[in-house]
Amino acid sequence: MSKPFTGVNVVDFTRVLAGPYGSYQLALLGADVIKVESREGDDMRFGNRSNDWEKRGLAAPWVAVNSGKRSITLDLKKPKAIEAIKRLIEKADVVIENFRPGVMANLGLGYETLRVLNPKLIYCAVSGFGQVGPLAKTAAFDGMIQAMSGLMSITGFEANGPTRVGFAGADVMSGATAAFGVASALYQRTHTGKGQLVDVAMIDAVMGYLAQQFTEHMMTGRVHGQSANLSVTRKPTGDLYKTKDGWIVLAVMTEPQFQRLMKTVGREEALTDPRFVNWPTRIDNTKALHDIIEEVLKQQTSAQWVERFAKDDIPAGRVLSIPETAQLDLFQHRTVLQDVQTEHGPIRVIGSGFRLEHGGGSVDRPPATLGQHTDEVLGEAGYTPAEIAEMRSEKVV
Repeated sequence: MSKPFTGVNVVDFTRVLAGPYGSYQLALLGADVIKVESREGDDMRFGNRSNDWEKRGLAAPWVAVNSGKRSITLDLKKPKAIEAIKRLIEKADVVIENFRPGVMANLGLGYETLRVLNPKLIYCAVSGFGQVGPLAKTAAFDGMIQAMSGLMSITGFEANGPTRVGFAGADVMSGATAAFGVASALYQRTHTGKGQLVDVAMIDAVMGYLAQQFTEHMMTGRVHGQSANLSVTRKPTGDLYKTKDGWIVLAVMTEPQFQRLMKTVGREEALTDPRFVNWPTRIDNTKALHDIIEEVLKQQTSAQWVERFAKDDIPAGRVLSIPETAQLDLFQHRTVLQDVQTEHGPIRVIGSGFRLEHGGGSVDRPPATLGQHTDEVLGEAGYTPAEIAEMRSEKVV
């Protein structure tokens, strides 16, 4: 069964994380993604050269968002490289890049130039603040966008100050937004026949994920603060609790769930306590209710509590490390973890975060070494072996 983007050709100029994450999603779903790299390679490829994978140019952070793509090297400062790109663009469906606005245009590869070569081209530009506006030319990085988007202001504990989320959240949200934007433009092209510019601003993308917080502020004036580990609902039974050997998170959000929780932990008397008769009073007495529940939870292990809560239909989960999560039995029945064979041995990567009945996401080729597919791709663009050899001698590729 063919994948959703089988037959879609993507020329990918992205590097580091935000852009590559987006093009990786397209590759997982069947697009032929040609990653255009400098002769030195993407900054993420070699890491610190501290292990064999990094020395091969297959550093794990790079592999995580570039598996399944084909790699070619071109020196975009040389006219012959620009000509090669234009040949690729003539047959491409999508271009995706995450340079500062204006960089591609200065190379002679901006949207206005490429759309003339290929009117059906979808051109996706990922940048910190978009292609228009007073900050358009400003360089942006994940931490900077986490700070400016409001994300850090609602993360962590007041005593510790604003806190970054524990992964490159702004980059990943922007990459996911880019993939969705490209998918939308490709679908729109099926009934308009036209290509278009997809302008992804990282700050816009992150704000899109904070729709609840921004909308509530704009409608009611409420300013969301740091929520520690509390649910966005502010309900005290949606929080982190200490157990005998670790931590669990309760996600008790409904009245029936609350009733079952208090019975399971043996604190039925709290159900008639005036401080806890409804959600507003429980929120007003968050610490008191939290202490009552945690005092009981500390008497048994996380695993014991999760097992008991599951039997009583009370939502709860252990706080697991990355290695612990990767070992969960449930992934034997899912497809998000995928084993990929390489010439250096097997690796495990993360695939699509969803399954499709017909042709879902997967890595179909191992991660490419730097420039591994240069001859192959240029040959497909019509270059002869002699012409490619000449380009190599001139250090175009």
